[in-house]
Amino acid sequence: MGSVRLMTLDPGHFHAALVQKEMYANVDKQVHVYAPLGADLTSHVERIVGFNNRAEKPTSWELEVHASPDFAQRAWQERPGNVVILSGRNRPKIGYIRQAVAAGLNVLADKPWIIRSDDLPVLEESLNEAEKKGLVIYDIMTERFEITNILQRELIHDAAVFGESIAGTFEEPAVYMESKHFLLKTVAGVPLRRPVWFFDIGLQGEGLTDVGTHLVDLVPWLLFPDQAIDYRREVEVLQGRRWPTLISRADFHRISGADHFPDFLANSVRDDLLEYFCNNSVAYTVRSVHVKMDILWDFEAAPGSGDTHFAVVRGSRSRIEIRQGPEQGFRPELYVVPNRQDDQQKVFEALEKKIVALSATYPGLAIAASNNAFQVLIPDRYRIGHEAHFAEVTRKFLTYLEKPASLPAWEKANMLAKYFVTTKGVDLAHQPNAR
Repeated sequence: MGSVRLMTLDPGHFHAALVQKEMYANVDKQVHVYAPLGADLTSHVERIVGFNNRAEKPTSWELEVHASPDFAQRAWQERPGNVVILSGRNRPKIGYIRQAVAAGLNVLADKPWIIRSDDLPVLEESLNEAEKKGLVIYDIMTERFEITNILQRELIHDAAVFGESIAGTFEEPAVYMESKHFLLKTVAGVPLRRPVWFFDIGLQGEGLTDVGTHLVDLVPWLLFPDQAIDYRREVEVLQGRRWPTLISRADFHRISGADHFPDFLANSVRDDLLEYFCNNSVAYTVRSVHVKMDILWDFEAAPGSGDTHFAVVRGSRSRIEIRQGPEQGFRPELYVVPNRQDDQQKVFEALEKKIVALSATYPGLAIAASNNAFQVLIPDRYRIGHEAHFAEVTRKFLTYLEKPASLPAWEKANMLAKYFVTTKGVDLAHQPNAR
């Protein structure tokens, strides 16, 4: 029996299953699942069964399911494990985290931990309490394990390639990121069925407070590695905007299986279309560096395409960009764009030297000219995909679990800064004068 014993609580999102897409050393194969009896629980169990029955590297999980209306109370009382896995409805998540910590349990939780600014003090209290008790509570930030983000961070901190960091302006920020997701997609080879509650922004949150969490997390991780950001002194949220994606009844049926819009969404239906407020834009500064983000949702991607990510960080010598569009075959690619024609040769030589150094860790990296930019060619073996990143996050969490004191101090401060930005940005978007 492994010393780490998992308890999955109310797995309403497919990310809960992705934590178990692989087996881990020292993790018991029996997992206790506490949830109300319903479609969410059934879908979760089916995904784990699929992992166990797949032809290539099948898992061997054993599920002990505790299905009852009082599932949470039973979980805290019975405590058959020492780690709680959370991925589902977002609004109650911080309450579950607080209760898990009070019960002496470690937590590995999917984003977002909070979707309302009123809950930021609760988050801080939970982090402080976990620290006092020697517990590890960890946010599943998969984007830190994406190879293009890792290499972008490396290049940003090479002065010969990037130059000096700049502050930018509101109109021309030093950091711009755009993330586009689609409601209809395939996960683990199976078309994703989204529950109707997913479309309740009071429960799920808007785009910025949900998937936007990843982008906001990346900014200090990229610009100020291993440094704590004090959101009270070093972060200012300047602007927030919001707008809906319109969903017809037919499309709502395709994604959820429901034949009609549920009553709890009645106030969001106009002219027989659901106004799903999942799109946000936010502008803010962190240590005086201007940042802008657009978090976008559409219904369905064009054939051969999918979710996209664009990120540009501007330095005094060059821009380091991640592009993921048709020209890149809808997979993220990394580019270095010199600011001036006269600097191209110097930037190329510096980039060449940096790639040689990085090849000690990532053999096979290369450079190719691409219009007025240099593309970093990344071997396919480093492109493991979003779903596989959950296992990497879990392994990192398990190392901290062995030695809780090894969890970096900056993680707590930067988690608070991250959720300050996401919730404050949505607050500003709801103001009457929001642009």
